[in-house]
Amino acid sequence: VQLQASGGGLVQAGGSLRLSCAVSGRPINNLNMGWFRQAPGKEREFVVAIRWSGSITAYTDSVKGRFTISRENAKNTIYLQMNSLKPEDTAAYYCAADSRRSVAVYSAQSYGYWGQGTLVTVSS
Repeated sequence: VQLQASGGGLVQAGGSLRLSCAVSGRPINNLNMGWFRQAPGKEREFVVAIRWSGSITAYTDSVKGRFTISRENAKNTIYLQMNSLKPEDTAAYYCAADSRRSVAVYSAQSYGYWGQGTLVTVSS
């Protein structure tokens, strides 16, 4: 399984970006998939996940109401729509995948496959 994340960039506070994570090697409806982020000097943080069944987990509190995860099975791609961006959203964003179904999808340790990360920078 290979993951290719894209869509990051520089945006002003209040702006929007849509991240994409294209998956090859396995259909995404057979995978749990998550978005994580890591700000400079901080630990990797769970953002949201979508399970193989299509159910979506809770979002981390700091992005609730602003970020939306979705998937497009025909393109084998998941997305993270990020609106009302804030400077504190600045981070490298990673998509992750795993085929095990009964795992704690909030934990980075539950994912065996990772994309390369895409950098999001929000200026104030």
